[in-house]
Amino acid sequence: MHSLLLKSRYCFFLLLLASGSLFAQQEAMYSQYMFNMMAVNPAYAGSREVLSITGLARAQWVGLEGAPVSNTLSLDMPIKDKRVGLGAQVFNDKIGIMSNSGFYGSYAYRIRFQKSTLSFGLQGGFVHFTANYAQVRLSSTPSVVPDKAFQENASIMIPSAGAGLFLNNDNYYVGASLPNLLNTQISSGSQVQVNKYDHLFLMGGYVFNLNSDFKLKPSALLKVVSGAPIQLDANVNLWMYDVIALGISYRTGDAAVAMVELQAAPNFKVGYAYDQSITALRYFHSGSHEIMLRYEFGYKKDKIITPRYF
Repeated sequence: MHSLLLKSRYCFFLLLLASGSLFAQQEAMYSQYMFNMMAVNPAYAGSREVLSITGLARAQWVGLEGAPVSNTLSLDMPIKDKRVGLGAQVFNDKIGIMSNSGFYGSYAYRIRFQKSTLSFGLQGGFVHFTANYAQVRLSSTPSVVPDKAFQENASIMIPSAGAGLFLNNDNYYVGASLPNLLNTQISSGSQVQVNKYDHLFLMGGYVFNLNSDFKLKPSALLKVVSGAPIQLDANVNLWMYDVIALGISYRTGDAAVAMVELQAAPNFKVGYAYDQSITALRYFHSGSHEIMLRYEFGYKKDKIITPRYF
């Protein structure tokens, strides 16, 4: 029964490809967004007040052929007495025969108040979309004439621009971003059309000091995408002794998540997240895995640094 359902899903996917209109994968999804918000808000650039390099690798729906795989590497830093933040991201997302790779550069202007900092951010770059139609196997019979729509691959370069706001201090953050200000619609020949839809991200988090050793950090990310259901990603992490954090998340309509974060050294952090789908897809894969690594420069060995929780 499961095998028949899987085959029917694959055939449906092929019908979508052959229909003459194809929509590029939208913003990549990461369960550990709260540890690297450069991926969702350009105004975050420089907010950690040191040079920070973060890598995220995600394998989604492991065991399901053609499942999404996403990787991103970002860096950001403050300059000009920490009034300006600069950032850069490179990424690659692949699902089936389609992939997105690209680069974003970010600029944030930071206004300091007595206890908080308000940042205004801009982001610009490009996304290279490809679809390898020639890899699609339509028939096991060699004599069958291939469909013309599957004889030519697609390759499209898409410009991208975004903006965001971010308000934070050591105990909280709130923010909003529009990562796709350009509602791009580009065609490649007669077989593929790529649309980049409007996104709105709203985010917030707070650190509650339970005592000197334990801290509770709830956070949330609300995703609003044109033509798609609103999605809420709600998370809570318990920090213990400023060394290790255990957390759980719930992503509406998609998955439940368990995660762990380890502050292995004052300037090095590692995180892991495991997603279990709550949809019918859970019968066809063994879950999703995600790894986060962060290294930061600028710490002094003879100075105690207040831990940053986001």
